[in-house]
Amino acid sequence: MNEARHWSAWLLAGVLCVTGCGQQPADELDGPYQATGFKIGEVTDSVAVIWTRLTQRPDRIGTEAPMPTFLYRAPGFDELQEAPPGRVRTYGRRPDDWVPVVLYDEGSSITYIEGAVIGSTGETRVSYRPAGTTDWLATDWATVDPQRDFTRQITLAGLAAGTEYELRAEGRLTGGDTIGSSLDGRFRTAPPPDQPARVVFTSTTGTDYEDQDTPEGGFQIHRTMMDMDVDFFVHTGDILYYDEYAKNLDLARWGWARMFSLSTNFDFHRRIPTYFMKDDHDTWQDDAWPTLESTYMADFTFLEGVEIFKEQTPMSDLTYRTFRWGQDVQIWLVEGRDYRSANSDPDGPTKTIWGAEQTAWFKETVEASDATFRILISPTPFVGPDTPNKYDSHATESFGTEARDLRAFLVENDMIVICGDRHWQYVSVHEETRLREYATGAASDVHAGTWTQGDVRPEHLYVNVIGGFLSVTAERLNDVPTLTLRNHGVDGNVLFEDILVEQ
Repeated sequence: MNEARHWSAWLLAGVLCVTGCGQQPADELDGPYQATGFKIGEVTDSVAVIWTRLTQRPDRIGTEAPMPTFLYRAPGFDELQEAPPGRVRTYGRRPDDWVPVVLYDEGSSITYIEGAVIGSTGETRVSYRPAGTTDWLATDWATVDPQRDFTRQITLAGLAAGTEYELRAEGRLTGGDTIGSSLDGRFRTAPPPDQPARVVFTSTTGTDYEDQDTPEGGFQIHRTMMDMDVDFFVHTGDILYYDEYAKNLDLARWGWARMFSLSTNFDFHRRIPTYFMKDDHDTWQDDAWPTLESTYMADFTFLEGVEIFKEQTPMSDLTYRTFRWGQDVQIWLVEGRDYRSANSDPDGPTKTIWGAEQTAWFKETVEASDATFRILISPTPFVGPDTPNKYDSHATESFGTEARDLRAFLVENDMIVICGDRHWQYVSVHEETRLREYATGAASDVHAGTWTQGDVRPEHLYVNVIGGFLSVTAERLNDVPTLTLRNHGVDGNVLFEDILVEQ
């Protein structure tokens, strides 16, 4: 009996499948499987990156399985407590002398807890073709990487611009000649940069696993956005929240597996290309920066968090990048964690979130662009206003010197900002520079909060403490380039609309 079958047999009792997998039935294929689906990313007018992962089971471990217990031990004491006293943080710091302890129930382990999807060795390939055609093109079979959570990223090049493609991700045993699992999907490439085209994309932040809002598991916004026929999606960060559980590498990877084996995530990401960005919670911990010292995360470091993000998402070499969608739209996705100074440092000319190299790249690429609408998408805000206990963004004086320089550049180049991180929706105009900023808000109503409902400031054109997402539509109306930005509730209802017209 092979290892995967043996593992499945002894875990079968008491396991509830909640994925709605979308792969061929397990009694038809023998694995290895793809229970965490695949992801489509980094799409241009000629290239796409397909993220694949092989798993031992065709489904995730269900909700009847136990969860580990996360406790803490103070130095010099044997007693365990539920949390460090007060859980008070300053500039993202946690009590450095409190050591996390992870406890598993008897008979449980990292392989058998709710949402676990253990990886498997084997090979993957991707077949693809323009929709409506009959002949498939296929990449070579190659092994997944056991050192990178049994993942493999496959680049499709030479694609036709503005074309819908069908995909098929397949897995098999290493050196085998029988398909062990097969998943279908589709996506559209970007239009050529010199061609006017209608482009629709969406964006959100804060998909906290604990704040799901669908009965089958997952997020309503994924179902809603699939019905809108969007070209692509931008996740601005906080894809998951490491803080409470990622005490080692295995648990960090478990967080990704349980999130992307959820029914809505599984279906969404094999149909909608996604540009992934990271923020603090999906890098390491709240308000983190590279030199932050803390034992709160135990055997899991900031640098490991940086690498796991690139392991778990379809990604370019650098996590700051720009993408062109037709004549009218270009987006810039920036990295807000890897290069930042300590939040607690005094402000000044050398204090930075972006770092010198990224800032120079940003300014150079913006000035070289002839796109009608140029959009900065940032994990954290530039305008706000922010809450008084936040010190990690360009909307506060903590990074005021860099913020003033970048806001001036953005206005000079007629750019707007879309931002994540904040758990409320808003549209704001900076009082001094008139820079316009659109906050996506959190993914679900239960995750919305922090701002006080009804607190409307002079900067606000719109503010609402509610879950949902932002949509952006670029199109030519009577031959005039127009950009329409809409804040939506989780069911897609439009809560606010702002229309920008080329002057």
